[in-house]
Parts: sequence; C-alpha cells; structure tokens
Amino acid sequence: GSPRIAHVGIAVESLAAILPFFRDVLGMPDVPMSDSDGARIAAVQSGESLIEFLEPATPDTPIGKYLAKRGAGIHHICVAVPDIEQTLETCRSAGIQMIDQTPRLGAEGKRIAFLHPKSTGGILVELTEQ
Repeated sequence: GSPRIAHVGIAVESLAAILPFFRDVLGMPDVPMSDSDGARIAAVQSGESLIEFLEPATPDTPIGKYLAKRGAGIHHICVAVPDIEQTLETCRSAGIQMIDQTPRLGAEGKRIAFLHPKSTGGILVELTEQ
C-alpha cells in the first residue's frame, strides 16, 4: 500500500495526566506499548493510526531534553512505508540527513529509522515498515 501515518508521537510530562482524556473522554482504545529510547510510552488507537504519548523516564533522555527545551507537544510523525530500506535509499539519494543510517527495532516491534529534522522542514520524521 501507499505510505500512511503510523503514529504521531507526543512528548508529555505525565502519561497519567493525559491518557484519561483520550481514553475515557474521547473513547480511544488503549494499545499496549514497549518503552523505548528512555521514554515510557502509552498509545491510543485512532483509526489505522496511533497517538503515542512519550513521557521521559529521566530528564537526561531525548524526550526529557525535548520537554525542557520546547515543552509538551507533538514530537514526531511516523510514516509506515512498504519497503523501509528502499525508502531510506531514496531519502539518501535526495540528500536527506539521517539519524539512523540503518533500521533498528522500535517500540511496536517493527523496524524503524529516524530522519533529521534539518532535512524535513523542522519536523522529526520516523519511518517504519508496514
């Protein structure tokens, strides 16, 4: 299929403070997640996509530093692509700066790679395989 939004990652100070709104007030179902990259992660389902909430395990983690600098809000967008290696190759050819040169395992147990926001209009973009 064509690329689609897999999830939007949102940096939050507290999962406990934000989850009840999306889960109980809006009625979005919980999706169990693994913690990753020094973040505690909780997610809710939104159609085919997820909203992932990222709470720093400690202040010196990537999400902790992000919150200190920019405050809570959208941290990254994750796009599911049919072939992650091919997409990374296409990005490299287009001069896109990589954070991950090769795919690694992400929080959903799928291979992921991050692209540098300097090359993507200031937006941190994560790629994942469909």
